Amino acid sequence: MKISIITVCFNSDKTIEKTIQSVLNQTHTEVEYIIIDGGSTDGTLPIIRKYENQIDYWKSEPDKGLYDAMNKGIEVANGSLIGILNSDDTFYSEDVLERISKLHSEKNVDASVGDIVQCGVTGELKRVFTARKWVPKQLTQGFMPPHPSIFFKKKLFEKHGLYLLDFKIAADYEIITRFFLKHNISWVYSGIVTTSMLMGGVSSSGIESYKKITKEIQRALTLNNVPFSRVKISLRFIRKIKECLV
Repeated sequence: MKISIITVCFNSDKTIEKTIQSVLNQTHTEVEYIIIDGGSTDGTLPIIRKYENQIDYWKSEPDKGLYDAMNKGIEVANGSLIGILNSDDTFYSEDVLERISKLHSEKNVDASVGDIVQCGVTGELKRVFTARKWVPKQLTQGFMPPHPSIFFKKKLFEKHGLYLLDFKIAADYEIITRFFLKHNISWVYSGIVTTSMLMGGVSSSGIESYKKITKEIQRALTLNNVPFSRVKISLRFIRKIKECLV
């Protein structure tokens, strides 16, 4: 089973080489690697060129942000499955994609969700986020599975659409809501730790980000005609501390 891995980046020369190596070191043999760069001006492009004979497709041009770049990658992908690996993240182990391929071959589902770990800049383990107890209904309370742990069949994007660019930090929440609740796709919890992420990011830093993503979560649910509790979404951090941190 061919799996397309998409890395989007912009001025990521401090981290992207480890990201690239973690894809190239995967034991699964049917991997299509796609890098979409937003027009980096640092040392990112020389690093990409260093590996371009092992990268199936890469492009560097200005874009409309993270989700626009993801859409560009999805549109050129040829794999049956799509996975996203951010430019400051790495796969947790060298057999992640081999295990994902085996799972999807056996289960024949539209998507799988798994677990991720978050690490500090020196590599120390900070948090583990698991989807072990997650169910789609929890989207109505502000909880989604870790986005980097999800592998979608490409046909879902072709049938139900791409990431919406008018969402700045929660387009992933919207598309997960659209797929899992509006269209009721088939899925399974993989039990696989897929990704090691650095702490921080667009949607996880500070009270102002929390307020912004809360508003976008509510808009994502409204857009997909999903009833929800504004109070539960606003106070989701209390439950998140208890259930998502293991």
